[in-house]
Amino acid sequence: MTAVADRKLYLGPRLRVLRRELGLNQTQMAEELGVSPSYLNHLERNQRPLTAQMLLRLAHTYDIDLREFVAAANEASASGLHEIFADGLVRDLGIGRNEVIEVAENYPTVAEAVGRLYRALGDLRRMPERVEQLGAAAQLAAPLDWLRDVLEQKRNHFPEIERLTEALSARLGTGPEMLLRTLPEQLQADHGISMRVMPEAVLVGALRHYDFHRRRLMLSERLPIASRLFGMAFQLASEALKDLIATTISRAAPPDEEAARLLRVALINYAAAAILMPYPAFAAAAEESRYDMDLLMARFGASYEQVAHRLTTLDRQGERGVPLFLIKIDTAGNVAKRHAIDGAPIARFGGGCPRWQVHRAFRQPGETIVDRIETLDGARFLTFARAIPRIAAREPATIILGCEEKYARRLLYGDMLAEDAVTPIGPACQVCTRVDCRERSLPPVTRVMELQPYQRPAAPYPFRAI
Repeated sequence: MTAVADRKLYLGPRLRVLRRELGLNQTQMAEELGVSPSYLNHLERNQRPLTAQMLLRLAHTYDIDLREFVAAANEASASGLHEIFADGLVRDLGIGRNEVIEVAENYPTVAEAVGRLYRALGDLRRMPERVEQLGAAAQLAAPLDWLRDVLEQKRNHFPEIERLTEALSARLGTGPEMLLRTLPEQLQADHGISMRVMPEAVLVGALRHYDFHRRRLMLSERLPIASRLFGMAFQLASEALKDLIATTISRAAPPDEEAARLLRVALINYAAAAILMPYPAFAAAAEESRYDMDLLMARFGASYEQVAHRLTTLDRQGERGVPLFLIKIDTAGNVAKRHAIDGAPIARFGGGCPRWQVHRAFRQPGETIVDRIETLDGARFLTFARAIPRIAAREPATIILGCEEKYARRLLYGDMLAEDAVTPIGPACQVCTRVDCRERSLPPVTRVMELQPYQRPAAPYPFRAI
């Protein structure tokens, strides 16, 4: 706290965002913090600095991480804004880095609004023949992007869900053999729901179906054991945590019914994973095994993707795991899922970098492809990926996990690379300014191309460096 005490901190917008996330008005928060509503109002308007004493009260009252709360800027929002303002439509304005950071830090809702507008513009650009349907086009990406924003703001961690699922797990036990017995028993005893594995023809293309009238959960015979366990845990979570999930959705204030449904499914999935992989046991196993994916899969009876998702949720204060980002891509390079951390090398708009070695995973299914990458700003990350089969799908998907290089020693995958093995990558080609990249597919929109009739360079789309 010494560094915090040495300088005045004006964190009003961040305090206001915290209060709204907690579902409190100024009077309620002021009462819980032991200050007057007028003083809290001054803090939120940046008319008073946050003292070290007030920061400690916030940390004690709401269990927040002070390092994150007093961070210099919202790097995730700033990164997205930098990418947006590099677009050819506005890059001539020359919006400076300091201005972008100031907006991201002090006006997070403005940054979010700009991001939503840019995503709507992207939809319109991909569908020019439907420009007249502005209202319809603007909604195409909004629900999924809203959900990603909510999960990133929460750092993909929901403490209240964790607490309730731990109590459930204590009764169920852990390990696939025990859960195959106790999960159906719990569903029947507490909620009157029976479970049956059904022939594929009966479910007509579905992998899981819940019959509300007969209170019967039907799972496809095609599902492996890990997916059957997850299906039962999903149904148990939807029943046992119904009220908490409804409250969490209400606090998130989804913009429409579609976004609310997406968040509900995401929260039940989160709870199901927490039931199968309870936080204390799973976090301890991850650290002891140095994040050995195969061991964690075997111990908890989970699939590779389930374990990968669970690893991104280990953000409990005092028991934090390695902060990992997750990307799921298909063979065409489309990003199907994304859980990011601040500064993760994931382009928010557009595709990934072709130089990234993780794309080799499709050619080597079942193998773990490890890479150390360096982004344009010199940041380094350890990444590891594996292609996994998808149930009832012809082509596999690749799950990519990664973390900042400083955490690499905590993962066994960090031992698989020589210290000097580094792959320089960039974001999507259209916003990447790395010179002499022979894998480039598009020129950067922030640079002027320099094509010469008398010379063909080795790297495509040559451009001015400055």
